[in-house]
Amino acid sequence: MSGPNYTVGLISAPGYPRELIDSLKAELPELLAYFVDDTYKWNIDCLIDSLTGGTDQSEEVIKSILSIRDENKWDFTVAITDIPLLDGKKAIIAEAYEEAHIALISLPGLGAVPLTRRVRDSILQLVNEMFYTSSEEGREKAEQRLQKKDQTENKDLKTRNPKRLVGRKGFDKISPIKRELPEDTEYIDVRFKVNSYFGSAFRLLTGMVRANKPWAMFSSFKKVIMLAFTTGAYALVFPTLWMLSNEYSIWRMLLLSIISILAMVFWIISAHQLWEKKKVTTKASHIRKLYNATTFFTLFTAVCFYYMLLFTLFSFAVILFIPMGLLQSEVSPDVGYVNYFYIAWTATSIATIIGALGSALEDEEVVLSSTYGYRQRQRYEEIKRMEEEREN
Repeated sequence: MSGPNYTVGLISAPGYPRELIDSLKAELPELLAYFVDDTYKWNIDCLIDSLTGGTDQSEEVIKSILSIRDENKWDFTVAITDIPLLDGKKAIIAEAYEEAHIALISLPGLGAVPLTRRVRDSILQLVNEMFYTSSEEGREKAEQRLQKKDQTENKDLKTRNPKRLVGRKGFDKISPIKRELPEDTEYIDVRFKVNSYFGSAFRLLTGMVRANKPWAMFSSFKKVIMLAFTTGAYALVFPTLWMLSNEYSIWRMLLLSIISILAMVFWIISAHQLWEKKKVTTKASHIRKLYNATTFFTLFTAVCFYYMLLFTLFSFAVILFIPMGLLQSEVSPDVGYVNYFYIAWTATSIATIIGALGSALEDEEVVLSSTYGYRQRQRYEEIKRMEEEREN
């Protein structure tokens, strides 16, 4: 690797990882010059590859990156996957193979916090590790060089710990990332992972739910929202619903909300066969449970958005349809405007249950694509198709 230029190849899985890379690639050359070495001009090259999102075995990904790196003649290569990587049951955040100048980042391990800056910092740290090596001497050299930089240029990067993947704020205090130099593997020289089982599960679950983008599923609820709101709006004109909302306690209302949301979630899982079953999957038990938990919480989040939208619509409908005088005459002279809130709340819960039992989501592909198992099956099929094309 000689000459005035260094090229960093960024390989991403399709979808969200690609979006992150697109948002970062413009600023990376300048940051690499500051954080790694400013005597070289840094170039960024990007590539989408299904394998980085098709397996949860980091060594398989590392091996596949070797051929991609050679084909593109990159000096450094960083792959970014949205698949969780595990060492036993502990979450792997990132790894680097110094000799080949190859590194790998697992997005779920970074958690549900805003990812753009954390992915940026991870790329900078991994390239720095490969450039100066992960040894004590290499880390000391990297730190000494950074301390000589003008602090006004980039105070955030100048004060970085040379052994830390990302900053230590909020999320990382609850579930700290540990740096280790493994000796039991051929292709990994430095690894960043979470050493606690709880911290690993928490990071992976929240990170995978974020990667599923539950808000993107909202467009699939149009038909259900229409049915639920139409049914609930019709029920609003009858005093029975008004009286029920006046009699229910807060705890009963909360229980009704939880039941209605869970009914919708489990109906979607059942109707679209989203649950990974032990008999039909080759995944390890803890991986299967992690995928199923992610599916559940992704749908739970999406249905909560749906529930809040319905509640907003019913709140306007209640004010529009029910005069206060009529409400007082039918229920009690003591009721006030707060009862509008309770009526809308009751109508939302009942309508959600009806919507869950009586309709189908409009775009099944959006729902399926928000689950890890389905996305992996798609990528396996894509990888298989590409291999067949190469053979032919």
